[in-house]
Amino acid sequence: MTQQKTAKEKEPKKPRATHKPAAPKAENAGAQQPAQRRRPFYSRGRKPAAKNHAKQEEAVPVHIIPLGGLGEVGKNITLYECQGDMMIVDCGLVFPDSDMFGIDLVIPDFTYVVQNKDKIKGVVITHGHEDHIGALPYLLKQVNLPIYATKLTIGLIKNKLEEHNLLGRTKLVEIHPRHKFKLGCFTIEPIHVNHSIPDAVALAIDCPAGVIIQTGDFKIDYTPLSAGPTDLVTIAEYGKKGVLALLSDSTNAERPGFTATEHKVADSFANLFRRADKQRIIIATFASNIYRVQQIIDLAVENGRKVAVSGRSMANNTQMALELGYLHAPEGVLIDLEQINKYPPEQIVLITTGSQGEPLSALSRMASASHRNVRVGPGDFIIISATPIPGNEKMVTKVVNGLLLLGAEVIYESMYDVHVSGHACQEEQKLVLTLAAPKYFLPVHGEYKQLKKHAITAEKLGIPPKNIHIAEIGQDIILSADGLSTGEPVPAGAVMVDGLGVGDVGNVVLRDRRHLSEDGLVIVVATVNSRTGQVVAGPDLVSRGFVYVRESEQLMDEARRLVTQCFEKCAAENVRDWNSVKTRVREVLSSYIYRKTKRSPMILPILMEV
Repeated sequence: MTQQKTAKEKEPKKPRATHKPAAPKAENAGAQQPAQRRRPFYSRGRKPAAKNHAKQEEAVPVHIIPLGGLGEVGKNITLYECQGDMMIVDCGLVFPDSDMFGIDLVIPDFTYVVQNKDKIKGVVITHGHEDHIGALPYLLKQVNLPIYATKLTIGLIKNKLEEHNLLGRTKLVEIHPRHKFKLGCFTIEPIHVNHSIPDAVALAIDCPAGVIIQTGDFKIDYTPLSAGPTDLVTIAEYGKKGVLALLSDSTNAERPGFTATEHKVADSFANLFRRADKQRIIIATFASNIYRVQQIIDLAVENGRKVAVSGRSMANNTQMALELGYLHAPEGVLIDLEQINKYPPEQIVLITTGSQGEPLSALSRMASASHRNVRVGPGDFIIISATPIPGNEKMVTKVVNGLLLLGAEVIYESMYDVHVSGHACQEEQKLVLTLAAPKYFLPVHGEYKQLKKHAITAEKLGIPPKNIHIAEIGQDIILSADGLSTGEPVPAGAVMVDGLGVGDVGNVVLRDRRHLSEDGLVIVVATVNSRTGQVVAGPDLVSRGFVYVRESEQLMDEARRLVTQCFEKCAAENVRDWNSVKTRVREVLSSYIYRKTKRSPMILPILMEV
């Protein structure tokens, strides 16, 4: 054992002994130079391996899942997930298209949110417009989550939750620009931005994957009416530290230049007030546009006028803004709507809802002479201070025509500068892109053509096309320091609200409503003997929205005769499956009606057995 051990101890000494003389040979002989260089080569190989290992540890992925707000203007909601924690930014609705017959609202599909409710730490709201807060009550009915928002936004949310009896059970947390707060592994810093409503913020979302900035709706106004310009300094500070991704408002991506300042509207309104010196002034604007309401109150005070508001949402928002200190009016300037007839018309300014021509709004009721308190006539000067949302142009035109027919003077053309956008144009978008200097860019909030235009703007500023992604609703976008990829899509889409029903109207019901609206309905009613299949009473044909029966007696008599023959044939062939009988009746009647009228009404057979 001792001999073996000493032999093993001597073995490693032999290579060391041979290396010692090799070193001087390397100095004197060029043949040994590669042996000298091998050592630093191996050490360089080990260092990158250590760096790669560190990089893998740092490359934590964050999942960004837009559940709405892409390829559309409205219904904004974005879900973030990192290391098992989730948070939601905004929860808005969109108003229905003209082909969504009977639908009141369209909200996001909350299926994926409900499936992951235990992971979600809260909902952060950027500002108080309907397309960002309107769906909150419908979400909170399914999942009880804390809501984080600025002071005015919380006031608007409270009004909404009270209508749905949800205020008592919902936790509302007030947030402030430059004051960070945590939601799980996310640290969020609100950043003040300009918009058409006060207290709008962008969000800097810091998580283990990196910093993501979501602008919300914004513009850059260097002379805002209150609260100062957009906080570009903070955005630039994050840009210097490094921003993983920027999600930016694309609404005005097709418009070059800068968005006009709100002071432009103030100057235009002042001129219009002077022009309407001897008339009653009625101004229609968005109920949430607190800046515009304050401008109108200030001008009314200057011109010795009283101010009244019409419309439930306008009255609620104005009262809430006064209580929170966002609106200021001298004592006695604001009066109840019922008191306007106690003052001469030239001493009244009426602020109302209905700038988008909504059928049940206060302005629409004035245009149809059905408003309880306001009768529009030749002595009225009406200003529509809003741009029609795409798809609402016909409704706005209908309201304008109604007001003009009643003799009022109506200002609705853009040449009068009675409205400016609350969204950034191309130069403002470029400025935010340059200051934030994001590694990845995701255009949001807009139709596809607007998202595409914003992506082109980003590419021109030097962001590589591979780092720009135009997402789709329900897509799982995975971002990390290593790259951008997409995962499996999640359940997402649109849920329609009709009255008290949420989601009970789908494509099949809408298809039937569309069918009824286009061609009408024909009902076939017959009483049939259950044993023989013979018709005991009828068949009777009832038409709704198809033809006026008294003027189409020949058509209806022939249709009735064909239906009777169909019943007789079914009885002769011993057909007792009433579904088959209904199908035959439907086919016979549909074929005849189309042959005679080139129309395809919905045909509804009703059979009663005796």
